[in-house]
Amino acid sequence: MSIRYGVVPTAEATSVDGIDFLRAMLDQRHPAPPIAQSMGFILTEVEPGRAVFEGTPTAAFFNPLGTVHGGWTATILDSALGCCVHTLIKAGQGYTTVEMKVNYVRALMPETGPVRCEGTVIHAGSRIATSEARLVDGKGRLIAHGTETCMIFEARVPAGG
Repeated sequence: MSIRYGVVPTAEATSVDGIDFLRAMLDQRHPAPPIAQSMGFILTEVEPGRAVFEGTPTAAFFNPLGTVHGGWTATILDSALGCCVHTLIKAGQGYTTVEMKVNYVRALMPETGPVRCEGTVIHAGSRIATSEARLVDGKGRLIAHGTETCMIFEARVPAGG
């Protein structure tokens, strides 16, 4: 089964609870976001307060020293950290990252193979949510971990969208 990439119009994306929207993405009723194609990772699991992404870094993401750029690691972490919060928002709400911290534990190389990034919500209030995530290799070794703060707000639907 091939993955379809695209962007869901804001009005449609915010018309349902976050968990339902993400489940529709898993079921391929909604496309995966374009960044998933660009970065080579994909959402694989969701449940309330939890989101998992999996991917395989390649040499296309090398930094000048020949390791996978920390931005790739930060991006998969940000995806898991944000989407676990997304699972808890209500219809008519949106969210955005306001702060993120990443700790890099070991170098990431294409030889590392597939990696898994699991994000879980630590706290979810009416306006602020915090989450944590761990990126591990196929042997369960920690590559990086991070935390994030997200702001939850009433979604504003742009004209025509």
